[in-house]
Amino acid sequence: MTIDQVVIWIIVGGVAGFLADAVVSGARLGVLEAIVVGILGAFVGGWVFAQLGAFPGGGIVGSIVTAFVGAVILLVILVAVGRRR
Repeated sequence: MTIDQVVIWIIVGGVAGFLADAVVSGARLGVLEAIVVGILGAFVGGWVFAQLGAFPGGGIVGSIVTAFVGAVILLVILVAVGRRR
């Protein structure tokens, strides 16, 4: 893994995390949290799309869409669990 790949992961994760934070009410993320949620969301989104047999596209846009969908799923779960407490 090169430094370029790490930077792309951070950028894609940040964009996806910020977009997901804007869509999911009740989730107020900081910069680092948004990046982490976006990166984790990429894994979740990749798994979800694989299970559905769907492919959102290639390149940076497809990566952001995949990470965004996964990040929204993660944030919805986190907000739901947070409300139960």
